[in-house]
Amino acid sequence: MGVLNVTPDSFSDGGKYQTAEDAAEEAVRMAQDGADIIDIGGESTRPGAVPVSAGEELSRVMPVIKALKGRVDVPISIDTWKSEVAREALSGGARIVNDVTALRGDKATSSVIARAGAGVILMHMRGEPGTMQDDVQYDDLIGEVFEYLAGSVDIAVKAGIEPGKIAVDPGIGFGKTVEHNLTILRQLGRLKDLGKPVVIGTSRKSFIGKLTGRQPDSREFGTAATVAAAILNGADIVRVHDVRDMRDVAVMTDAIKGAGLK
Repeated sequence: MGVLNVTPDSFSDGGKYQTAEDAAEEAVRMAQDGADIIDIGGESTRPGAVPVSAGEELSRVMPVIKALKGRVDVPISIDTWKSEVAREALSGGARIVNDVTALRGDKATSSVIARAGAGVILMHMRGEPGTMQDDVQYDDLIGEVFEYLAGSVDIAVKAGIEPGKIAVDPGIGFGKTVEHNLTILRQLGRLKDLGKPVVIGTSRKSFIGKLTGRQPDSREFGTAATVAAAILNGADIVRVHDVRDMRDVAVMTDAIKGAGLK
């Protein structure tokens, strides 16, 4: 899954694209480099991020989605929790909603996804981006993440979302410490008991910087290590910025694991 942020303030690539066409051309490059999904986001979810209105978010993402029509043959995912944004994006051609609130932020989003026959990625997060790092205490990290995601899977199914179109994401960096993130990577296999594909997003994140001392644009090798570990421990989808390089990591890790890249 290739990350395409059309935001001015994302931690790694905020403000990178000056026009919708620039962003669309990057998405085309990602698909050519081996991305199986393009994930477009119009609101930063970095720690401390300031929320934006649905209207502002739509003004950022819809021109890119429209510019991509007929230019890529891989599914487009919209990284949003807002039902209004999800509705417009799905109508415009997106096929997946990547919801960092796991359908708990906007109660109408689940029905929007169900009506569109779309897929959903449910991510674990405490609070919201502005406050998620305020409470990072867990009695049973993996158990609590598991139960939260199980609850959101139940919300999705009851709303009418097809069970085969639901994936889960433990939310690396979302209300977690460095050690929490490492624990999730080590014990990722426990989430397989949910019976859903597991998505993992470690790309360029701050815990890699804290361990390596590298700035976001120099964390590709640290990211590669986490991608390999995630795949070995059960990840089905890896969400990354550097598609071409991480595709190679995925190919080699799958070969070591004994499973060909799907």
